Amino acid sequence: MAKKIKVLGMGCAKCNALYENVKKAVEELGISAEIEKVEDIKEIVAHGVMGTPALWIDGKVVSQGKLLSVEEAKRILQQ
Repeated sequence: MAKKIKVLGMGCAKCNALYENVKKAVEELGISAEIEKVEDIKEIVAHGVMGTPALWIDGKVVSQGKLLSVEEAKRILQQ
């Protein structure tokens, strides 16, 4: 089953970089995932996020306020 992943952020440089790093991590791991970029502030707040960029995987926020490297994203995705 594909993981559902959301990168939450307002389109800032760090948010865009996190999106690219997560895409690369998914590709390198060879896992099935649906990755969505969320830039709507109301939806971001609805996920309980107070700091962006944030990473949401399968129903829970796993990181916020930090630009994860590709390696950090891979570690989180493998948990």
